[in-house]
Order: sequence, then C-alpha cells, then structure tokens
Amino acid sequence: MVSNGQNRPNQDGTDMRHFTHAPIAPFVDQMIEALSEPALLLDRNGRVLKANEISYEWFGRWIDGQSYVSVFRQPDLLSPVEDAYLHQRSGRARFTHSSGAVDTLFEVTVSPLVDGVSPRPVVMLVFRDVSAALEEESMRRDFVANVSHELKTPLTAVMGFIETLQGPARQDPKAQSRFLGLMAQETSRMNRLVSDLLALSRLEGSARQRPRNVVDLMALLGETVDALGPLAEQDGVDIVLTGPDAAPAPADADQLVQVATNLIENAVKYGAQPGQVHVTVERLGREPVLKGPAWLLTVRDDGGGIPAEHLPRLTERFYRVDTGRSRSEGGTGLGLAIVKHIVNRHRGRLRIESKEGRGTAVHVTLPATIPDA
Repeated sequence: MVSNGQNRPNQDGTDMRHFTHAPIAPFVDQMIEALSEPALLLDRNGRVLKANEISYEWFGRWIDGQSYVSVFRQPDLLSPVEDAYLHQRSGRARFTHSSGAVDTLFEVTVSPLVDGVSPRPVVMLVFRDVSAALEEESMRRDFVANVSHELKTPLTAVMGFIETLQGPARQDPKAQSRFLGLMAQETSRMNRLVSDLLALSRLEGSARQRPRNVVDLMALLGETVDALGPLAEQDGVDIVLTGPDAAPAPADADQLVQVATNLIENAVKYGAQPGQVHVTVERLGREPVLKGPAWLLTVRDDGGGIPAEHLPRLTERFYRVDTGRSRSEGGTGLGLAIVKHIVNRHRGRLRIESKEGRGTAVHVTLPATIPDA
C-alpha cells in the first residue's frame, strides 16, 4: 500500500515499488481519502489495494485485497477495467449497487495510473451516485408528458366545438349556446391549469426563502371560509371553523390562503353532500419534528374517504384518485402538490389521514415562532 511516499507490500505479496517512483504516488492515499465519493485503487493484479471510508460504507470492508471481478460482478464495469489494464485506456461505466429494496446507480470513472516503468498500471475507480439526477430527469419527462396530456384534452374538445359551430351548428342558436358554454368550461379549465403551473414554478423559486412576516392564521381562515361559503351552500355543505381568537405565525399570507382554499375546496367537493367540513386550529406547546411551538391546522370532511393505497401519492403532480370526477369538478391535479410546496417553504409538515367510509383529515403543522436558524 502507498502511504506518505513509502513502499508497503500488498496483501498478495506484491508491492508498489515501480508505482511509488511516479510523481503522483505520495499523494494517492490522501487523494482517495479526500474524495467525497466512493473511490478505490486496484493494484497491478486487479485486487483492491486502497479504498476510502465511504467505499467501505457502500461495499463493506470485506473488499480489501479482493479481486475486482469478485467485488464488481457486472460486465458493464468489468469491461472498462480490463481495458484499463490491457490498453491503459480510461473509461466510464454504469454500476448498480443493490441494498435490500433500494438500487443505487453509480457512474464509475475508470482511470489507469501509469508510471512508465511497469507494463501493467494501477487502476483507480471513482463512483458517482447518479440515481437522484436520473430520477429528476425522469420526473421532468413525466411532468412534460402530463402537462401535454392535460392541455391536449381540453384543446381537442375546444377544436371540436369550433368545427361544429362552423359547420352543423352554424344556424342552430340552441346548439351554439350549448357549445359556447362547453368551450367556456374547457378554456376555464386550461386557465386554471396554467395558473397552477405558474404557482408551482414560483413556489420552487422561493423554496429556500423562509417567510418571516407574522400573520394571524385565524383571520386568514375566517376570510377563506367566508369566501367559500356560497360555493359550499350550493352543495349543502356547512363549513365550521373553530380555534383560538388569534393564531400568530410567521407566514406568507397569500400562500396560506391558497393552502386553506385548496384544502377546504377539496373537502367540500369530495366530502359528503350534504354534510359538514370542520376546520380547526390547535396550539401545540412543542412539536417534536419542528422542535418548537406550532399551530396544527386540520381540515376534516365526513365523506367516503380515500383507499389506503392512494394516500402516499396524493401530493404527486397530476395524481388523482378518481380522474373522471376530479376533472368534472374542475380539478387540475395540482392542488395538493401546491399545498405540499407551500407547507415545505414554511418549514411545516403535511399529513393526510383517511379511511374508506370515515372521511378524510388533512393536517398542516406550521411553526408558531420564527426559528433562530
């Protein structure tokens, strides 16, 4: 092994005499340890000569002295390593590391270290975790596909209505009135979708900016309930707000109104009709996750509930439990995604509870004071 420029024999009896004569040799140990990514050095016989601590965390300490063929059994990685030994060529490869139910994809840089003396190099492997980047890329593709689909449906409908108005319904006042009404609905839906997409974009841009203006949560909720009252009455739903006289909290007032509006609208639309929606605010002396005092906002309906398998995905963009009903109600599939982003910006927590036949409760926990950090 190489350390501080001195020669030490490898576990199989070979040494690094020729390699240590190269200018880079005294720094190999330090260089590998300094890397924040898994990195290891293979000796001239293809055995693990040196590995940094993070490599041991990923692959285990058993790799010391083992052949790279035994440690990394995937052909996609073995091939460039063999090429580095035989032809002294650098290369890249993908390597999938499995640990239980989770697979991590690494992009591996394979670099032969040549001293100009020995015909066979020492080979360095550096592993870069690209799982998150690939997942983000996949999410972007899915997002674009979803947006395209969501816009294409109403656009296709509007185009069909226009063709009808220009043709068969040109001289039919009743048909014209009907199709113009449907066109208004579809264009309104597209407008809501674009507005929600713009809202998401703004939220992502301000995600790191923690709100510090103090607002009264109860006052905001009171205004929201009053605004949604007429809509709820049409569906036979009574909105009941309970809580303290005031609930001061550091927040963005407009965004909290958006949270309250989305949650209460969902409860009215998908809860029991006729029925009640209960909006409650409770003071928590100390919330363990937030590590301080907090306000717990709960919006509860007495509807049919949501099957358990849907709960983990409710805040995904465009995810709907009942696609047909959501669209007929004018939903864009982005409401809970927006709520999640706003709550995260406020350093709060969002939790959804539901059981079929027992209604749904959405809990939003928000800091009651401005954190020190």
